[in-house]
Amino acid sequence: MNATFDAIVLGAGGAGLMCAATAGQRGRRVVVIDHAPEPGRKIVISGGGRCNFTNLGTAADRFVSANPHFAKSALGRYTARDFLALVERHGIAWHEKTLGQLFCDGSARQIVAMLLDECEAGGVTLSLGAAIGAVEHGDGVFRVEQGGRTYTAPALVIATGGPSIPKLGATGVAYDLARRFGLKVVEPRPALVPLTLPTEEALFRDLAGVAAPVVARVGSSTAKTPAFAEAALFTHRGLSGPAILQVSSYWRHGEAVAIDFLPGREAGWLLAAKRARPRATLRSVLAADLPERLATTLAESMGAGAELAGRKDAELTAAERRLADWRFVPNGSEGFAKAEVTVGGIATAGLSSQTMAARHVPGLYAIGEAVDVTGWLGGYNFQWAWASGWAAGMAV
Repeated sequence: MNATFDAIVLGAGGAGLMCAATAGQRGRRVVVIDHAPEPGRKIVISGGGRCNFTNLGTAADRFVSANPHFAKSALGRYTARDFLALVERHGIAWHEKTLGQLFCDGSARQIVAMLLDECEAGGVTLSLGAAIGAVEHGDGVFRVEQGGRTYTAPALVIATGGPSIPKLGATGVAYDLARRFGLKVVEPRPALVPLTLPTEEALFRDLAGVAAPVVARVGSSTAKTPAFAEAALFTHRGLSGPAILQVSSYWRHGEAVAIDFLPGREAGWLLAAKRARPRATLRSVLAADLPERLATTLAESMGAGAELAGRKDAELTAAERRLADWRFVPNGSEGFAKAEVTVGGIATAGLSSQTMAARHVPGLYAIGEAVDVTGWLGGYNFQWAWASGWAAGMAV
């Protein structure tokens, strides 16, 4: 059985549903196809079940891409305020947490329901819960087989995401399709993911469950990569917490992660402590501002026992520098299974930044996480899904 549409959207996640709703409400006949039995599965589990659906601080410099300028057009034309207006129009209560992060007061399922309502308003057809078969293109028409049916349309939108969180059915099919149509793919890597430490860092792995506010970055304190002032968490495998998840999007094997355990301290603060409390130990000084177990571990790594009065000024100055730029060299990450998103993907060089259309394959589009645009933690990736989905939906 065949069914003809104006556009086929592969993927019923945030980007795909946004694209379909936008195109449908422009009068396009749209079908959304997904092998998953339910739409928006990643939305449902996000934000602890409350969906961090956007960030008021959204800007292109909060995204990782081989082309740092690519996201500007879509993000500028469909903003966080635009999506917030849609949320409010549907009567969904929300609140702002730290750093511009917006969450539902209730359930993340409200965002899925909103997107489905928008799709229904556009007359969008959903075809879910059956494996996607052959995807072909010829004579200006795309053909997609699913569950014994063949869908045809002059436009095909790749919105199948990346391979992060495979337990939800995520795969790398977007990259296979892209290559088949001549688009290049930037090496996909797990992002927003905990990092693992080698056995020689066992002392820190013994701190599992301890968290502290830090400033973390890839490389040294003078590196050009962004620094993230959030919490770091020690785990039985290595490092996690918001600061480390952010850093993971920039980290590559062999690189160090630098942590400032006491951010904001002026040079000479330990020398001042020596003058004010000469009989104090380094451990006791650190324990005033850090969790006791962490303070003990750091101090022991630098010789904990002696009183400050018994330490040379040069030794304390070196301790200051180390605490402000403590290096860990992870031996890996917890992989796509624990990664919230994927860095890399369909190369932006082959896409229009305004429409998300493939430059050399008329009618082909790629949006959302499938594309080499990855946001920081905190609602940025959802805003990219909405913005890129809207851009393609306005063009198909």
